[in-house]
Amino acid sequence: MPVPSSESLVELRHLTFGYGERIILDDISLSVPRGKVTALMGASGGGKTTVLRLIGGQNRAQSGQLLFDGQDVTPMNQKQIYAARRRMGMLFQFGALFADLSVFENVAFPLREHTDLPDALIRDIVLMKLNAVGLRGARDLMPSDLSGGMARRIALARAIALDPELVMYDEPFSGLDPISLGTAARLIRQLNDSMGLTSIFVSHELEQTFAIADHVIILANGKVATQGTPDEVRQSKDPLVYQYVNALPDGPVHFHYPCPSMAEDFGSGVAS
Repeated sequence: MPVPSSESLVELRHLTFGYGERIILDDISLSVPRGKVTALMGASGGGKTTVLRLIGGQNRAQSGQLLFDGQDVTPMNQKQIYAARRRMGMLFQFGALFADLSVFENVAFPLREHTDLPDALIRDIVLMKLNAVGLRGARDLMPSDLSGGMARRIALARAIALDPELVMYDEPFSGLDPISLGTAARLIRQLNDSMGLTSIFVSHELEQTFAIADHVIILANGKVATQGTPDEVRQSKDPLVYQYVNALPDGPVHFHYPCPSMAEDFGSGVAS
């Protein structure tokens, strides 16, 4: 069950969301503990990124509540959503840097858009954020000059430029080599603790995720299969969770997509 409201920054309460008749999240309840690192895991298409989009107000639930610091995001108007987003940072999958802006200007972008700070102060903040991710020396480079791991770190500096309370990461380890992956994981943990953040990230990388996460939520079939500490998730007896955590090919998640029997498909001799 979700933790009490005073201990959580984000809560989903009996929330249902889908695209047309396709239900993605079906009456789910979960919580993101305040000040902790929470991992969202599960098979592809299970609704992990959808949860991030719901938190940010890009999607709206059909029913139920999505609370950010006690306020329901679902009925908010545009002005209220923008005010809530001001307290959030987002690291998009693969970084999503502006290709025509330098590293410095990418990180400065949210500061220029959402504040009236003087240029001298913006410069200091940008350099501090770049220093926090180890790339202050890359300030004058263009995104095309960066490796995948560097681009992800620059995007992280941009995500924390406004000192948000919540930082969301959409598959921050995807496509990274082992060194860059380890660096990204360590940064998530270090920034969360040093800046007093609440972090939630989507991941399929079991080893690094379990090493840095305080709280793990596994989604499956539109429901919360389990949630708890990494140790609690590892010890789960749920067949689907056991299959996922141990990377087993056989279990509740089948290799074959549902289809007619071999006899039905090949016996008739007629392609359908």
